[in-house]
Amino acid sequence: MSSSYFEHDADMGIIGRGITIEQSFEAAAQAVFAIITNLEGVQPNTVVTIEFEETDLELALVIWLNLILGKARELGMVFSRFHIRHHDNQWSAEVLGEKWHDGMERGVEVKGATLTMLSVKQVGSIWEARCVVDV
Repeated sequence: MSSSYFEHDADMGIIGRGITIEQSFEAAAQAVFAIITNLEGVQPNTVVTIEFEETDLELALVIWLNLILGKARELGMVFSRFHIRHHDNQWSAEVLGEKWHDGMERGVEVKGATLTMLSVKQVGSIWEARCVVDV
C-alpha cells in the first residue's frame, strides 16, 4: 500500500491521508485534481513551484488547494503530481502536470477549496486532511 491515498465523494468532500502532514496535503491535491480529470492520463512534464506562509494547518490546506487550482487556471494546465514541504510557517511545493489538450478527459471543474468540513488532524498514525470543494 502507498504511504498516502485520497478519496472524494458525491458531496465534493475530499480527503487526503498520509503518514505525514505533507503526504496528506499531497493526497488531498490528488483528490481535487481527480475530480477534474483522470490523473493517469496527465503527463508530469512541467514543474511549477508554489510558496506561501501559514501557521494554521487547516488554513494552510485551503490556501494550498486554492493556490494550485488558481495556478492551473492561470497556466491552462492540469496537475497530477504534488510535492509539498513545510518548516514552521513556510510552505514550498512543486506541482507537475501538463497543458490541457484535445483528448484529455475533462471531469468537473473545481472552483476552489472551502472551509466547509475543514479538518487537518492525526487519526492514529495517519494524518488526514479534508474539506469540501466548490464545483
